[in-house]
Order: sequence, then C-alpha cells, then structure tokens
Amino acid sequence: MSVGNAASPKPTSLGLPARGERREPFVARGQWLRDAPIAWLLLFPVLILFGIAVVFPLIDTIRLSFYDIKGLAPPKYIGIGNYTKLFADPAFRHTLQTTLIFTLGTTIIAVGVGWIVAMLCAFAPRQTLPFRVMIFSAFGVSEAVTGYMWITMLRPDSGGLVNSVIRLFGFPDFAQPWLGDPNTALGALIVAASWGAAGLPLMLCFASVQAIPRNLLEAAYMDGARPLAIMRHIMAPLSLPGVRVATFITLLNALRAFDVIYVLTGGGPVRSTETVGYFMYRESMTQFKLGYGAAATVILLVAVLVVSIPAIIQRTAEAK
Repeated sequence: MSVGNAASPKPTSLGLPARGERREPFVARGQWLRDAPIAWLLLFPVLILFGIAVVFPLIDTIRLSFYDIKGLAPPKYIGIGNYTKLFADPAFRHTLQTTLIFTLGTTIIAVGVGWIVAMLCAFAPRQTLPFRVMIFSAFGVSEAVTGYMWITMLRPDSGGLVNSVIRLFGFPDFAQPWLGDPNTALGALIVAASWGAAGLPLMLCFASVQAIPRNLLEAAYMDGARPLAIMRHIMAPLSLPGVRVATFITLLNALRAFDVIYVLTGGGPVRSTETVGYFMYRESMTQFKLGYGAAATVILLVAVLVVSIPAIIQRTAEAK
C-alpha cells in the first residue's frame, strides 16, 4: 500500500467521513460572512426599537440620578449625592428590608406551592388537568385585578371573605384588619402576590416532572415505594432544572412588583409595605423628586442584574 493511500482515509458507504478524518463545518466561513449583512439588516428594525424603548430610557435614568431635580426648578448636578442621601435615609433602608422580605416570601411560597402541586398532579396528569388550568389562569390575571379581588377578600368588616370564614369557624378574635394593620399588611400582601404567581412555577415544575423517564417511576412502584418516597427521592431531585427556572422568573417578578402593591396597600400603612419599586414611584411622581427617584431606580436595576447575571451565565454554560 502506498503512502498516499494511507494518508487519505476512504469515506464510508453512507458517505460519512471515516474515523480520524477531519469534518468540515456545516456552514462555510465565506458563506457566513456573506449572510452576516443580511442578518444585521433584518435585526436593524428590532435594534432601533430596542434602543428607543430600553437603552435610551435606561441611560437617561442613570444620567438623571446624578442631578437634583425638584418640580420645575432647573436641574442641579450633585454627583453621587442622591445615592448618599438614599442610603442615609431610614425610610429607604426600611424599604430595602421590606423588598427583601416580600421578594423572598413571594418566591418561596409561589415556587413551593407550585412544585408540590406539580408533583402531586404528576400521579394523575389527565384527571388533574382542569385543576392545573385553574391555578395557571390566576397567573394570566393582571396584578391590578388580583389586587382588587384580594381587597374584597381581606375587608375588615363582615363583607370580607377571610374574616367571615374565621368567624364562621368560631374564632372571632382572629379576625383582623389585614391590610390596615402594619403587623399583618405585609404578610397579606405576600399571600396575595403568591396566589397570582404560583401558576407559572406549577407549569414549569410539572413539565420537568413529566420529563422524568417513566421506567424509573415504574421500577420504584415495583420495588414497593410509596408515593411520598417517590416524590422525595425521584421526582424532587430530577425536577430541579424546572424549579431553578421557576425560581429565577418568580424572583425577578417579585423584585419589580408594583401593581399589586399600589392597589392593595399603596405602600401603607405607615409605609410598611413599600418596596423599592413603589418608593421610586412615590419620590418621582408624588414628591416630584425626579433625580432622587431615578437613583432608587438604578439601585433596583442593580439588584435585578445581580439576580439575573449568574442565572444567565449558568444557563449559557449549560447550553454549551
């Protein structure tokens, strides 16, 4: 056999390259370079709209955060004065604490309920379809409508559903002005927000549970495993990818929540339910401190990026 024949492996009968042969890329580099201008041309309208709707307002908000703007008075450049004033403001520090409690509470309840219900529904997916549709439909309701609905349920008088049920079971002392008491307003707000947010974690976790190979569950049944053991040792660990996605989305939504807070409590009573998003609205739109409110907006943006970037990096690494 000649050296030339040994250096060039023959293709297989299917037309595929033989072992050890270098494969050419599916798309040639020259073709990619020719298609790149067309791709950018198609993306150009979207990029223009994105720049007008997102990039420009973001840059302008950051610029305004360095100015002292009060009403119609001319802007005055103060550097990082708004940020210094924010972190020295006891009201804003309390707002940060409230935002943390509200975000974590809503995320834990919504994702926890959605995850548990998804695993329970996985034992009878067809029979529980109407039940899952009803829970997910709450996610499709706007936050403002959710707020007005929960106002009716949490009314302190006899017309409130929650207090009426409490009195019906013979515990009149537990009836509370849920939204009017600083000690209970934040908890009631978390419950209302979690009710509207539980639908998405339910669907994501249910999809992850349904992706579990059926032979694993069948083997567990044949070995005599009980449903609770199957949920704990098989469904829960293998559905964690869906749980992580649900946690990420719910966390972001809770972090920037506004509508349900505006409708239910308006940040009260005594600013006990005021989050950073509502603090930004109050300072900018009612107190007319545009620079101060813009600084609060930038801090909220930084918090969203801190939550988002690690999750995006992790998903990108998994995709590779």
